[in-house]
Amino acid sequence: MKFLGDIQVQLDEVTCLGIAELLKSPSMGEFTREGFLNGWRAVGCDSIDKMVAHADNLRSQIPTQPDLFRRVYRYTFPLCRMQGQRNLQFEIAAEQWKLFFTPEKGGVQWDTETTPWLEWWIEFMEERGKKPVNKDLWEQVEVFMRKTLDDERFGWWSADGAWPGALDDFVAWVQKKRGDNMEVE
Repeated sequence: MKFLGDIQVQLDEVTCLGIAELLKSPSMGEFTREGFLNGWRAVGCDSIDKMVAHADNLRSQIPTQPDLFRRVYRYTFPLCRMQGQRNLQFEIAAEQWKLFFTPEKGGVQWDTETTPWLEWWIEFMEERGKKPVNKDLWEQVEVFMRKTLDDERFGWWSADGAWPGALDDFVAWVQKKRGDNMEVE
């Protein structure tokens, strides 16, 4: 925590997870000597000032570069799992979604004109019983988020697609909640 403070990174921002990904952190708040040295060496940072500058770059790049966002987002799944668990506890997943899908936390805004996607996604998952989140669902939520930002009316959606069942159910839930007249095939 002191180190993150030294490089001006808050624990409740996506940049913290970007640093964890860079340094190949094996678990939240833990760094190996090898990961720490190799990660900083790879980006040419050999001083606190350079690390602060790199953190600032990450802060601006993560929300605007989809490939970087996806890399950090996907790295977060194993990083946040409890030791020995295959899935992410719902409460932890929800907190991470709130980071990744909120601009003030260094993420991407997951809201559109007619739909507060992040709020509804978490509400939907709570109604389903706060079940643990598996890796496939975790990864597909990010893909789904991008699709909904491009077309909130689900013109791209197909029930025959390879989406996790929770996302299939979420589409129907959203349509009902919005009162969509249009059925998606």
